[in-house]
Amino acid sequence: MREMPHKIASHERDGQVILKKKGRTKYFILLSVGEEFMGMINMAGGVSAPKDPTKKRSAVYLMLDDVIEGRLREDGKYAEICFLEGRVAPKLSSIMPDMPGEMATKLQTCAGLRKYVYSIGIAAIAEEKENIGRNIAFTLNCRGKEGYGGTNYHAIVPLDGTQVEIILSDYPENALDTVLASCYMEFPEYMTAKMTIAFYLNDGYQVPELILDAPVDFESEAYQQMIARSFIQEGNLSRLKSAIRKARAGEDVTLAYIGGSITQGAGAKPIATNSYAYRSYQAFRARFGAGDGSNVHFIKAGVGGTPSELGLCRYKKEILDEAGGNVDIVVIEFAVNDAGDETNGVCFESLARMAAAGPGHPAVILLFSVFMDDSNLQERLIPIGECYDFPMLSLKEAVTLQFYAKQPVITKRQYFYDLYHPSNEGHRIMADCLDYLWERAEESLNFSGEEKELDIDKPPVYGNTYQDLKVFTKTDAEEGIEVEPGDFGQTDHELQYVERNENAFATPEFPENWMHGGAGENPYRITLTCRDLLLVYKDSGDLKFGKVQVLVDGVQTRIIDPVEVGWNHCNAVIVYRSEAAAKHTVEVRMEEAEKYFTILGWGYTK
Repeated sequence: MREMPHKIASHERDGQVILKKKGRTKYFILLSVGEEFMGMINMAGGVSAPKDPTKKRSAVYLMLDDVIEGRLREDGKYAEICFLEGRVAPKLSSIMPDMPGEMATKLQTCAGLRKYVYSIGIAAIAEEKENIGRNIAFTLNCRGKEGYGGTNYHAIVPLDGTQVEIILSDYPENALDTVLASCYMEFPEYMTAKMTIAFYLNDGYQVPELILDAPVDFESEAYQQMIARSFIQEGNLSRLKSAIRKARAGEDVTLAYIGGSITQGAGAKPIATNSYAYRSYQAFRARFGAGDGSNVHFIKAGVGGTPSELGLCRYKKEILDEAGGNVDIVVIEFAVNDAGDETNGVCFESLARMAAAGPGHPAVILLFSVFMDDSNLQERLIPIGECYDFPMLSLKEAVTLQFYAKQPVITKRQYFYDLYHPSNEGHRIMADCLDYLWERAEESLNFSGEEKELDIDKPPVYGNTYQDLKVFTKTDAEEGIEVEPGDFGQTDHELQYVERNENAFATPEFPENWMHGGAGENPYRITLTCRDLLLVYKDSGDLKFGKVQVLVDGVQTRIIDPVEVGWNHCNAVIVYRSEAAAKHTVEVRMEEAEKYFTILGWGYTK
């Protein structure tokens, strides 16, 4: 236990023992939210009753025992970043559904924070015993009107359950503050911890007391029924059964997962071992792997904030090349990422056909994740699975209805880490849904009869325009493609980083690229034969990046603004479509020569 400060007074707040120190920073020994207070351990080791009670403040919770992970970032620091813009209200309401909706909405803004909140309490405890008592640096970032130049609320938080309180009145009001932007937690090295963030309310404001969720019973019959509801379609299991037979025979079998941030593992802590992808791969390996299971291999190719349009551009390099040519099972997860798909399903269907018809002729599984608002795009994507008889699993079907039951198997607060991503419990449920498919396929092995092969060449539902998409970057253009970089001759190293496969560390997407570095008016130019053309470029939150014009054979086809989205990640857009392949000259021109722009790669069809 930490040494207690001198001249302290204690009182009780929401089941917590509070140690009040002179000055404006207060320290609290957390028992747990809702735990009955049994007294305070004094210096001599005995127990004494609390003294000098002070007014108990009502509290709302932004985090409640959420697992955070100090992952190595591209800047060399170990940190967890929780983005808050547009996410505060649903997060508060998911933890405390009875709190006033107006308060939850206004607490997304800096003005609302100052209006309602007296102080912010932050507590964390290391999950690794050897790290208990070490410190992390916590910052709540406010966005200023011109970017991230707003107020930063700081605290040093010990990883022993001691809560540190930030008094908002200690920080001058800043007229430029707009919304709560992010929480940033910097660690001394890689580790994980559980964190609670409480907003203690100003005088005159009250919310209903927090009622804790019952623990999830993963062994219950109700849980198994929930998992079974994820099945939209068992589909044709012939390819999956073939992979199982190979694995049991000791042959090499590769499971590959491609999708957005959920497939990357966002919300899972640690991200490398608690993602649904890794957990379902481990379940397959345990069921079917020969000997120690080392003949079963794992590829994870999830990239945050990206749709199937970019997945098409990544499939060969990040799945096939990584696997050495052949894969046996491909799980595709883009049901919550494809809202901005400019082809309304053609890219997703092209990716599914690309995988199913490609090397290894793998079993393709469509996995539909769900957002906290119960939404996904499965109604658009289900016809694709029905057409090709792919197995289809939906988390929306599994969990959303039971969220509103009197006694849910799992609550929204437990399932979601934030507005978009599952928690460790959510990732486990996703993995268990896939493991249920593994089990169903195993059971079907016992039934004799002719197995019908998939028909991948049937007429598409939406289209298969990009099924044979080819991709090149700075170092791997095919013969016949001419590149004149002009003033786009630099290489951008400030890229989107992702954790791949079983790695806990992140590596960059599209490291071989062309960047315009803020000087020169000479355009980037390529000459190639193509039918359709996609440009992969970097979105950025840095205002030094600026718009470009894309011209094909001298005709402008697109204006691209890389700061429109506002954060650093990969994006792919269609810049040219036609009915037949022909030779074209394509130019990318800066609208302002002093701005930056990064071309990550090109995708084209013939």
